[in-house]
Amino acid sequence: MRAFEANFDGLVGPTHNYAGLSFGNVASQSNAQAVSNPKAAALQGLEKMWSVKQLGLHQGVLAPQQRPDIHTLKTLGFSGSNGQILQQAYDTAPHLLMACYSASSMWTANAATVSPSADSRDNKVHFTPANLVNKFHRAIEHDVTGRILGATFNHADHFHHHAALPAHDMFGDEGAANHTRLCRDYGQAGVQLFVFGQHGSDPSQPKPQRYPARQTLEASQAVARLHQLDDARTVYLQQNPDVIDQGVFHNDVIAVGNQNVLFYHEQAFLDTEAKLAEIQRKFGDSELHFIRVGTDQVSIDNAVRSYLFNTQILTLPSGEMVIVAPTECQDNAQVNQYLQSLVAAANPISNVLFYNVKQSMQNGGGPACLRLRVALTDTELAAVNQATLLDAGQHQALQDWVNGHYRDQLTLNDLRDPSLLEESLTALDRLTQILNLGSVYPFQRD
Repeated sequence: MRAFEANFDGLVGPTHNYAGLSFGNVASQSNAQAVSNPKAAALQGLEKMWSVKQLGLHQGVLAPQQRPDIHTLKTLGFSGSNGQILQQAYDTAPHLLMACYSASSMWTANAATVSPSADSRDNKVHFTPANLVNKFHRAIEHDVTGRILGATFNHADHFHHHAALPAHDMFGDEGAANHTRLCRDYGQAGVQLFVFGQHGSDPSQPKPQRYPARQTLEASQAVARLHQLDDARTVYLQQNPDVIDQGVFHNDVIAVGNQNVLFYHEQAFLDTEAKLAEIQRKFGDSELHFIRVGTDQVSIDNAVRSYLFNTQILTLPSGEMVIVAPTECQDNAQVNQYLQSLVAAANPISNVLFYNVKQSMQNGGGPACLRLRVALTDTELAAVNQATLLDAGQHQALQDWVNGHYRDQLTLNDLRDPSLLEESLTALDRLTQILNLGSVYPFQRD
């Protein structure tokens, strides 16, 4: 049966703003309190999705979270009408208000970890929503994420949905941003790589000192068990604590893989040579390309600024591999020079396509952050909620939806405006109709 990789990108929500909530994410913190443009952000994301679809690939859409999260604000002791709750939070705890307004679910690489049916004992596609416990503004996402995933991949014969791991530091889980899969073909059993930042139960092991490690070994092992993976085809790698302390908050800021290619910076991992040997051994005798980027070729600082590794490596229907990169990679002289040498070298990557996702980049997420990768067979694709798959009609409908509901500008002062809440809920209610999701949001279920 034919198999392929589909990309499901997160729609940027109507409350996209720059609050600088993500400690350890340099771009997020450096752009705190800048004026955002939610409409431009959503349209930029849609344009990237449509461009990938035009390449001949399968492209899906994942809905954003309900924001502001009034329920969480009530749980934290704010009371009264919605307008009073927003004003109270703005006056007395603006950091909590900003967290409950965050549109960070746009970065669906953090939504969940996904394992394809070719790798799981029960031959189903497995989904585990990330608990994201390291950041409060993201730790409140996973319940709704689970419902959105369930409404998108909504056939129990093909898809197995798990609950998020326990919300404890030992099981800190950031989803697919710290996970990749190598394979000969998307429909054949592959090798799954879980990258962790620290051991959750052993403080004597190496860990970063400046910024938090958001993924633990224990979380990665738990997801592998839930997904019924074969130990003989699973590898656990520790991210280099030194690069976490330089702003590499997820593995997808320093490494990315696709099929038989692992594209990584030489400082990405601990015990690199031994781990690459383990990957090769578990992958088998087929050709595996380890594309190593040296510090003399691209510095860690330039890798983080440009998001060289937070790119999508896509296999086109022709079999050609291309990189989808943000325009920041083109604008960075060292990175652009490296990319030109990469496509000229003897490896499967033959071209680089640059896209403008500046609104996302300024908040700390590149092209790879915006998508969740799901390997599917033809039968499994047919079982997906078809309204969530992008075609010309849905692309136009979503563009019209954004243009009809989103603001051009948003400041932190706007977050206390009750009309922004009403605008957001109206937009999300319409979106669930466009995507045929049913009542996934709390305001639709109360």
